[in-house]
Amino acid sequence: MTPPRSAPRVSRPRAAAKPSKAAEQPGKELVIVTGISGSGKASALKDFEDLGFHAVDNLPLELLPDFAGLVRKSAEIQKAAIVVDIREGLTLDRFPEILKQVKKLLPTRVVFLDAQDAMLVRRYSETRRPHPLGGSETVSRSIVEERQLLDTVRNIADTLIDTSNFNVHELRAHIQARFGHQDKAQHLLVSCLSFGFKNGVPLDADMVFDVRFLPNPHFVPEFRKLTGLDPKVAAYVRKFPQTREFLDRVTDLMLYLLPHYVEEGKSYLTVAFGCTGGQHRSVMMAEEIAKHLKKAGYQVKALHRDMPR
Repeated sequence: MTPPRSAPRVSRPRAAAKPSKAAEQPGKELVIVTGISGSGKASALKDFEDLGFHAVDNLPLELLPDFAGLVRKSAEIQKAAIVVDIREGLTLDRFPEILKQVKKLLPTRVVFLDAQDAMLVRRYSETRRPHPLGGSETVSRSIVEERQLLDTVRNIADTLIDTSNFNVHELRAHIQARFGHQDKAQHLLVSCLSFGFKNGVPLDADMVFDVRFLPNPHFVPEFRKLTGLDPKVAAYVRKFPQTREFLDRVTDLMLYLLPHYVEEGKSYLTVAFGCTGGQHRSVMMAEEIAKHLKKAGYQVKALHRDMPR
C-alpha cells in the first residue's frame, strides 16, 4: 500500500551563515534522514535545520539527484538534509540506484532512525495519529509491513540511531553531537537503571550489576519506607567499605569501556543495577555512578524502573 503524499516542506536553516562563493565545493554535505514511522524523523529534521542544514521534507525520490546537483552548485546552500521514508511507496525499490547517482554529485550520508516495536506502538497510542500505511491493519501489523518495505534502505544506511530511549531533547543532543562540533563522548547516551530482581531483569540492559551483596536498608525500620534517593539511605549504604570499593571499581570499568563504545558508534548504553526490590541499594548505586560519569563529560541519565513501589 502506498500512503498519500503531501506537498514537500522546505525550510531554510534558522541561523546559518551564508557561505562565500569561494567555498562552493569544500564542506558540501547531504544527509538523507530515513527510518521507521514514529522513530522521530520530523524532530531529527528540525535538529538538522538548527545545525544550519537546508531542510526538505517529502521531496519525491526521483528529484533527489536534481536536488543534489542544485546543492552542489549553490553558493547559498552548503549542507542539506532531506527526509525519505515510507511515503515514497514503491519508488523505494529504486533508492539504492538513486543513492549511487547522488553520491557521485555530493558527499552523502544516510541516517536511519529506528525504535523498538513496543515504543512505536506506545507513541502512536499517545499521539493518536494513524500509521502512514493506514488501511484496516493494526499499528503493530503496519510496523511489520513497513520494516519489510524499508529493509533495503536500512541495509545501506551509514548511521543507525535507535531512538527508543531518547526523548526529543536527547535526540536533539545526539544529532548535534554527531553532526555538529561537540565532543565525541556526547554521541553516547548512558542510562543508569535501577531495578529489583524480584520483578525480573530489564530486557534492554547492556550490562547488569548485582548489588544484593551490600547491606540492605530494608531491614532498618527508619529506612524501610524510604528509597535510595533519600540522603539518609544513601549515606547508610555508602558508609560500608565494600560500597565505596564497588563504586570505584565500576566507575573505573565504565571509564575504560565508554570510549570504546563511542568509537564503535554506539548511540546509547543501558547499565543496570539490581537489588532485591529495586528501592534502596540499586537506586543509590545508579545515582552515584551517573554522577561520576557526568563529571567525566558523558551524557547520562538515572532511571528507576521499580521505584517507588
